[in-house]
Order: sequence, then C-alpha cells, then structure tokens
Amino acid sequence: MNARKKIITIVGARPQIIKSSAISRAVQNVFASQMEEIIVHTGQHYDENMSKVFFEEMSIPTPHYNLQVGSGSHGEQTAKMLEGLEKIFLDEKPDGVIVYGDTNSTIAGALAAAKIHIPVIHIEAGLRSFNKAMPEELNRISCDHMSTLLFTPTETGISNLSNEGFKMTHSEKATIDSPNVYHCGDIMYDNSLHFSKVAQQFSSILASENLNGKEYVLMTVHRDSNTDITENMEAIFSAVDSLSIEFGIIFVLPLHPRTKSTMKDQLSDELYERIERSKLIKVIDPVGFMDIIELEKNARMLVTDSGGLQKESFFFEKPCVILREQTEWTEIVENGNAILTGADRSKIISAFTILYNKTDFTYPSFYGDGKAAEFICGKIVSELN
Repeated sequence: MNARKKIITIVGARPQIIKSSAISRAVQNVFASQMEEIIVHTGQHYDENMSKVFFEEMSIPTPHYNLQVGSGSHGEQTAKMLEGLEKIFLDEKPDGVIVYGDTNSTIAGALAAAKIHIPVIHIEAGLRSFNKAMPEELNRISCDHMSTLLFTPTETGISNLSNEGFKMTHSEKATIDSPNVYHCGDIMYDNSLHFSKVAQQFSSILASENLNGKEYVLMTVHRDSNTDITENMEAIFSAVDSLSIEFGIIFVLPLHPRTKSTMKDQLSDELYERIERSKLIKVIDPVGFMDIIELEKNARMLVTDSGGLQKESFFFEKPCVILREQTEWTEIVENGNAILTGADRSKIISAFTILYNKTDFTYPSFYGDGKAAEFICGKIVSELN
C-alpha cells in the first residue's frame, strides 16, 4: 500500500486562496486516505486581514506556513518567496507542489520546486493573453514549461500548449521532460456551484445595501493598468456616469481602499463630484466571496477588469464588459457573452449598450462539469510515483 502523497499548495493572492478551496475540499472529502495537503501562504497580498477573512469564509485549513513577504517590486517579492519556499520544500520533501494561475507566488513556487527536482502541478495551465508586456503572461508561460502535470480549464488552453510544443499523449509516469497535459474544467466553476448553494444563506449583502428587487450592475476596477493611469480612470468613470443616467440603473462598486483613494486624485474635480453626488453609483467597501457571489447572481450584468469575475459572470449567465485590452478567457468573448473595451470611454458605452439589449445569449459548457478538483486530485494520486 503506497503512503499518502504529500502535496504542498502555494497561495499568495486572494483569488488563489479561493481557487485552492476546491482542491482542499476534494482532498478532505474524497482523497483523505491518499493525499496530505500542506498549505503555504506566501503573504504576497499585503492586506493580511483580508486574506484571513477569505480563509475563514472558504473553510480552508489554516496554512501551515506563512512567508509574510508583503508588497514590493516583482524582483524583490519573488526573491523573498524563492528563499522561503526552497527551505520549506527541503524540510518537507513533498511529492509535488501545486501552483495556481499566474502571480509572483506561482512563478516562485514553480521555480523553487523545479530547481530541486520536485514535480510542479500547474492548475490553470495553458492560458494566454499573447501580451508579454503583462507580468502575468511571463509567469504563465514560464510556469507551464517547468511543470510535470498541467491542468488547463479550457480547450483553448490545450490548443495553446499544443502550439508551444507540448505533447498531448500521456506518459504512465509524467516528468518535467515528459509532462502530462489534461483538460480538466475550471476549479472556479466547482467553487461557484458549491458556494452559490450556501451564499444566499450566509450573505446579507443585498439587504444591507438595499438592493433587493432592484436591477443593478456589478462593477470592479483594481488593475494597476487602470487605477494608476489618470486618463483611464477618467474614461472609465465618465462612461459609468453616462451609462447610469442613460439606462437609469445602479452601478455597485466594491472598491479596494487603494482604488477609492486614487479616485479623488485621478478623476477631474467635476467628474469626482458627480460620482460622489450620484444616486446611481454606489461605492461600497470590499466584500467577501459569499457576498460577491450573491452580487453576481443577482446583477443584470458585470463591468470588470478582474479575470475571475469575467468567468463568474459566465457561470451565472450574466453578460460582461471587460475593462481590458486582452483576456485569457477568450471563449466568453468569442461566444458573445463579453466584450473587451480597455479603458476607452466610447467602447465601454457601446459594449454596455450592446450587451444590455442583447437577448440571444448561449452558455456552452466551456468550463467542465463542476468536478475539476476531483479529477486533478485523482491524476496527482495516480501519476506522481
């Protein structure tokens, strides 16, 4: 009888904490006799209190380690992670290391493990924006090429990896030189199905924000490429100001404190005052995952620069205006569920108008059957010998 596989899971940013909950549930509920999970929180996200909220809300086991690297430049942050993670890996001697997505925690975990010959398991492999000016794109590509098991949520991801030279045939024993690539579906779809059942019970966000029975648009803005550029913030909020009036609909914006503070600096005095006075633009504090699911489920549509919310809009069958020039979730754009606008005022207004009035949406099963985490754990158990 083989001993349980010891797997280290690396998380650092809030979306990764949420993603990891699907794997943790699968380990606890199905694979407890075959897998042991050790969670390492790099502390990449500088607001530790918010991270704690997510761990508690997701019922994720408390991390065994927290590197507390905090904020910093890409090089400084990644270097601190490399040093801390390598020591943990040497002490724990895991059978594999799970990394998620495309953050500095992802690339640090993959590089630290691969350098000392520990198999890397990349969840959300194969995603590409085809814009190497984005740090995330460099992290995705590099991580994929250091991985032993690659799990991609979409057929597009499979195509991207195939185009980069990955073989789609499977070896009995995967290695870094002969990795196995799988289309598994999206673990965030697993999470959305799971938590949507309990969000209504635990969330009171609609009542507390007086949104019951009201049509509204859920909007988030957090990417530096928007929040740190005056022209982009002016264009985005000018469009929202106009759209809220034209359509007579409330825009609900859970904004990070940093974004709130930059609004006053970045927006013209006239626009900032209009936003402040508007009864149709509702800026609220950041909300937990249960609350964001409730807001997504009940919104008329979404406007966001978040990668996660783009997908969740599709999961909950809501159209989405994407405030980015590119997206790694190309399926929802190609299928007509979302439109890319960047921070272009006229494009935002046009896209919103098209999606608001559109009625012939379809929602193909791009992201699997809601059991991606169980599939992933099964492959880890059977292929990491």
